[in-house]
Amino acid sequence: MANTKNSGSVPEAKNAMNKFKMEVAKEIGVNLKEGYNGDLTSAESGSIGGEMVRQMIKKQEQQMSGR
Repeated sequence: MANTKNSGSVPEAKNAMNKFKMEVAKEIGVNLKEGYNGDLTSAESGSIGGEMVRQMIKKQEQQMSGR
């Protein structure tokens, strides 16, 4: 049976990812706070994750191109 705990492949990166998530939320104007965020819409929550992915892809592309 698969482990359903969302620990990620590098547990040590959890704090960095949480910080990144908070920064992205602030950049796009979503009121994300520590702890419970059940008042966010699914669109708001999804926009945070989508922007995180866009920024990670952009950074990787820059690294791969030597910039």
